[in-house]
Amino acid sequence: MRLVMVGSGYVGLVSGVCFADFGHDVVCVDKDPAKIARLQAGEVPIFEPGLDALMEANVKAGRLSFTTDLPSAAGDADAIFIAVGTPTRRGDGHADLSYVYAAAREIAGVAAEGAVIVTKSTVPVGTGDEVERIVAEVRPGAGIAVVSNPEFLREGAAIEDFKRPDRIVVGTDEEHARKVMTEIYRPLYINQGPLIFVNRRTSELIKYAANAFLAMKITFINEMADLCEKVDADVQDVARGIGLDNRIGSKFLHAGPGYGGSCFPKDTLALVKTAQHAESPVRLIETVVSVNDLRKKRMAQKVIAACGGSVAGKRVAVLGLAFKPNTDDMRDAPSLDILPMLQQAGAEIIAYDPESMEQARPLLPGITFASGAYDCLEDADALVIITEWNAFRALDLKRVKAALKRPIVIDLRNIYRPNEMAALGFSYHGVGRKD
Repeated sequence: MRLVMVGSGYVGLVSGVCFADFGHDVVCVDKDPAKIARLQAGEVPIFEPGLDALMEANVKAGRLSFTTDLPSAAGDADAIFIAVGTPTRRGDGHADLSYVYAAAREIAGVAAEGAVIVTKSTVPVGTGDEVERIVAEVRPGAGIAVVSNPEFLREGAAIEDFKRPDRIVVGTDEEHARKVMTEIYRPLYINQGPLIFVNRRTSELIKYAANAFLAMKITFINEMADLCEKVDADVQDVARGIGLDNRIGSKFLHAGPGYGGSCFPKDTLALVKTAQHAESPVRLIETVVSVNDLRKKRMAQKVIAACGGSVAGKRVAVLGLAFKPNTDDMRDAPSLDILPMLQQAGAEIIAYDPESMEQARPLLPGITFASGAYDCLEDADALVIITEWNAFRALDLKRVKAALKRPIVIDLRNIYRPNEMAALGFSYHGVGRKD
């Protein structure tokens, strides 16, 4: 089938490349000429493991191309996906849908009769209704269907998630659209990815409900970690003990500095605003948002306490800046809250991240960026681990201790074992761990 992906950011690019790898002919469209030029030159503008090789292979096979020219791309497309950003709107916390609606209006003017417009961007309930209204206004009687098809991709594992999904959710009541979407995802039948058809509003809500539930699990175990520190228990064992219950499951039960990234912060807030507008408030999620915001700030206080109550004039080494490993995404990363607070308390910060330092530089002024993990540690008064990159899981601890001025380690991801760190002479501080 011939598919067009409008928006070549994270979701649009990963989806477009994977659809091309299924054998579809895919054109990725973006209004940013610089981004398209980079893609046409074979340069991937985001870090996602395996994406560069997969993109190169499908471009060479002639199934994948990039352009700024939507009319030429969309004129004979079977389906046109909207994969533009829906950031939090300044001032009120609602999702900013201006990019979605602008894309819908432009697509409606150039799409073939009978084409399917698919919203892949994360959007609040009822957005598809407005997109449908826009399409009908621009192209009355063109028979263009509007479908919801949310993405469920984890940054750092997006290709695997796309090719071996837990489920594929499609929101439509139209038989033609159902047939088109079934054919688009037919290559996944061999991987037994269940294709779930629901109405459009249900599909839109599924995405927000899924992200809110996962954010709630993270926030729950973080609060349990705080309790563990007060009652001399170990959150790692608590998580293991409850995670073995198959009604709960072990995923997203890892205590840390709070969730961040491109999805959970904005989606939980958008769900809260949607529910308030519908006069059906989601109190649990409201609390999750509040607790997570506070947690990032409390992590800075944890670092200060571990350093004897003050970081004034002290050099603090930081390993990991991105919100999670295997990505260069800095959106709502805990480091963006923690490090400025340490700076305000008088600390000198030197940091290293394998992928995100270019993105971090304009966001974290006044911070020195190191060329490697051990360079970062040299003569530091303390080490703070914020992101659990694999490269940080197997550090030479004797070398770490020799590099540090003082052997203080604040491990906000619980990578290391407290007893082993103590045996090596470190003053070790985990999250919700027995020291």
